[in-house]
Amino acid sequence: MRGAGGTSGGVGQFFLGFTMMCAGFYLLFNAISVYSSFGFGSVLFQFSIGGITSGMILIPFIIGVGIIFYNSRNPVGWLLAIGSLSALFFGVISSLHFTLRTMSAFELISILVLAIGGLGLFLRSLRTFN
Repeated sequence: MRGAGGTSGGVGQFFLGFTMMCAGFYLLFNAISVYSSFGFGSVLFQFSIGGITSGMILIPFIIGVGIIFYNSRNPVGWLLAIGSLSALFFGVISSLHFTLRTMSAFELISILVLAIGGLGLFLRSLRTFN
């Protein structure tokens, strides 16, 4: 009889570890608050001479889209459009702020034991035992 993951590991450990891991990571991610300072006037990339705002990034994007509609085989238009979108994406991601809500040490230790202990049990169940 094969166990979890096709190995001789325990199926019970697999499900117990998986359940603990899911509960722990759910509680951990539920305790994290995410907020953004992104806006069309906010500075996305700061340099010593000034900053690039999100509105400034849309200018090359609009030019790139215009070039693409005029001639879709022009690589400059694609470079401008894709480069602007990727800069906007990375700017939004970099403007995110994560905070952990206030909790007691017991709550935090319980969450970490569930998450990391469940991960350990889950991975141990996939190992072959002799």
